[in-house]
Amino acid sequence: MTALALLNHALNFMAPAFWVAVLMPLAGRIFWKRRGFAPALWAQAAANFVLGTLVLAVGLWYFGRDGKMATYAGMTLICGTGQWFMLRGWG
Repeated sequence: MTALALLNHALNFMAPAFWVAVLMPLAGRIFWKRRGFAPALWAQAAANFVLGTLVLAVGLWYFGRDGKMATYAGMTLICGTGQWFMLRGWG
Protein backbone atom coordinates (compact mmCIF):
# COMPACT_ATOMS: atom_id res chain seq x y z
CA MET A 1 0.00 0.00 0.00
CA THR A 2 1.40 3.37 -0.95
CA ALA A 3 1.54 6.31 1.42
CA LEU A 4 -1.14 8.10 -0.57
CA ALA A 5 -3.47 5.10 -0.36
CA LEU A 6 -2.83 4.84 3.39
CA LEU A 7 -3.64 8.52 3.83
CA ASN A 8 -6.82 8.07 1.78
CA HIS A 9 -7.92 5.14 3.96
CA ALA A 10 -7.16 7.03 7.18
CA LEU A 11 -9.06 10.12 6.08
CA ASN A 12 -12.07 8.06 4.98
CA PHE A 13 -11.98 6.16 8.28
CA MET A 14 -12.07 9.41 10.28
CA ALA A 15 -14.60 11.24 8.08
CA PRO A 16 -17.71 10.23 10.11
CA ALA A 17 -16.03 11.39 13.33
CA PHE A 18 -15.09 14.69 11.68
CA TRP A 19 -18.60 15.48 10.47
CA VAL A 20 -20.23 14.49 13.74
CA ALA A 21 -17.64 16.59 15.58
CA VAL A 22 -18.36 19.64 13.41
CA LEU A 23 -22.15 19.35 13.47
CA MET A 24 -22.61 18.59 17.20
CA PRO A 25 -21.47 22.01 18.51
CA LEU A 26 -23.51 23.79 15.83
CA ALA A 27 -26.62 21.78 16.73
CA GLY A 28 -25.89 22.44 20.40
CA ARG A 29 -26.00 26.18 19.78
CA ILE A 30 -29.37 25.83 18.08
CA PHE A 31 -31.12 23.38 20.40
CA TRP A 32 -29.54 24.06 23.81
CA LYS A 33 -30.86 27.40 25.01
CA ARG A 34 -29.34 27.55 28.50
CA ARG A 35 -25.61 27.95 28.12
CA GLY A 36 -23.24 28.17 31.00
CA PHE A 37 -19.55 28.54 30.41
CA ALA A 38 -19.14 26.51 27.22
CA PRO A 39 -15.78 26.13 25.47
CA ALA A 40 -15.26 27.67 22.03
CA LEU A 41 -16.78 25.90 19.04
CA TRP A 42 -13.39 24.73 17.80
CA ALA A 43 -12.58 23.22 21.21
CA GLN A 44 -15.90 21.40 21.31
CA ALA A 45 -15.35 20.09 17.78
CA ALA A 46 -11.81 18.98 18.63
CA ALA A 47 -12.97 17.09 21.74
CA ASN A 48 -15.79 15.42 19.81
CA PHE A 49 -13.40 14.48 17.00
CA VAL A 50 -10.97 12.83 19.40
CA LEU A 51 -13.77 10.95 21.17
CA GLY A 52 -15.37 9.90 17.88
CA THR A 53 -12.10 8.68 16.39
CA LEU A 54 -11.35 6.66 19.53
CA VAL A 55 -14.78 5.00 19.35
CA LEU A 56 -14.25 4.20 15.67
CA ALA A 57 -10.86 2.66 16.47
CA VAL A 58 -12.34 0.56 19.27
CA GLY A 59 -15.14 -0.55 16.95
CA LEU A 60 -12.60 -1.53 14.30
CA TRP A 61 -10.64 -3.52 16.87
CA TYR A 62 -13.71 -5.20 18.40
CA PHE A 63 -15.60 -6.08 15.22
CA GLY A 64 -12.56 -6.61 13.02
CA ARG A 65 -13.91 -4.36 10.28
CA ASP A 66 -15.00 -0.81 9.71
CA GLY A 67 -18.49 0.50 9.03
CA LYS A 68 -20.62 -1.36 11.57
CA MET A 69 -23.77 0.51 12.58
CA ALA A 70 -23.12 -0.35 16.24
CA THR A 71 -19.84 1.57 16.03
CA TYR A 72 -21.55 4.59 14.49
CA ALA A 73 -24.27 4.46 17.15
CA GLY A 74 -21.61 4.33 19.86
CA MET A 75 -19.76 7.25 18.29
CA THR A 76 -22.93 9.32 18.22
CA LEU A 77 -23.76 8.40 21.81
CA ILE A 78 -20.29 9.24 23.12
CA CYS A 79 -20.05 12.51 21.16
CA GLY A 80 -23.55 13.52 22.24
CA THR A 81 -22.73 12.84 25.87
CA GLY A 82 -19.49 14.78 25.60
CA GLN A 83 -21.30 17.67 23.94
CA TRP A 84 -23.89 17.66 26.70
CA PHE A 85 -21.15 17.86 29.34
CA MET A 86 -19.44 20.70 27.49
CA LEU A 87 -22.64 22.73 27.12
CA ARG A 88 -23.44 22.27 30.79
CA GLY A 89 -20.19 24.03 31.56
CA TRP A 90 -18.36 20.98 32.87
CA GLY A 91 -15.98 20.58 29.91
